[in-house]
Amino acid sequence: MSNAENYKNKLATITAIEEVKSPNIPVDVYLQEAEDLYHWSTEDKAKLIGAGQDGSLIEDLPVRAGACREAQSLWTKERNTREEAEQEWKNKSPLAYERRDDLLHAFRFAFRNRDDLLNRVKFISEGDGHADMIQDLNDLAALGKENQPELKKIKLDLAHLKRAAATADEMADLLGRVNGERDSDNEFKIIRDKAYTHLKEAVDEIRSCGKYVFWKDEHRLKGYGSRYFKNR
Repeated sequence: MSNAENYKNKLATITAIEEVKSPNIPVDVYLQEAEDLYHWSTEDKAKLIGAGQDGSLIEDLPVRAGACREAQSLWTKERNTREEAEQEWKNKSPLAYERRDDLLHAFRFAFRNRDDLLNRVKFISEGDGHADMIQDLNDLAALGKENQPELKKIKLDLAHLKRAAATADEMADLLGRVNGERDSDNEFKIIRDKAYTHLKEAVDEIRSCGKYVFWKDEHRLKGYGSRYFKNR
């Protein structure tokens, strides 16, 4: 079966795991060690079963590894998507803040003789944060459209109002993507960690049995340890 099929078949089992362990080894390295362990332990299957090892656990090892590999790929894809959205926000948000500040500055001057409008500008300017900035842009665009004569008196290009409204729409969508990707990124990571936990359960059990059976056979024993940690 493909990794995607293994993932689909194992998903219910994986999601039901409650005690989750995070990898303390690069996942790609661990996956390869699991694949190697499958081939190594298959040669010793009869002896392992003779020591009480569940033979089906050995056969399930590549299935668990495939599911974990797919879970890792899905999380990596989600993480990259989030990073792209965050980079786009980082590139575009300074201009959005600048447009908001420029309009606040212009409105304070244009409405300097109108206390009612200045109070509305003051109310809009209160608050902070990205969501507040987006709402400010939309509110300023609406306020400007309602009071165009005052803005024309200071020679303000009314196209700024349309740009503010458009920027508010664009940045709201982008911020939603950033926040949404953060949530889904976390969800995919949880599934990846659970898939790793499911795989580790089998790896640990088979390695433990192999070390018990071959404790006097140095040649076979070496296949039941982690080369990664041995090299480190």
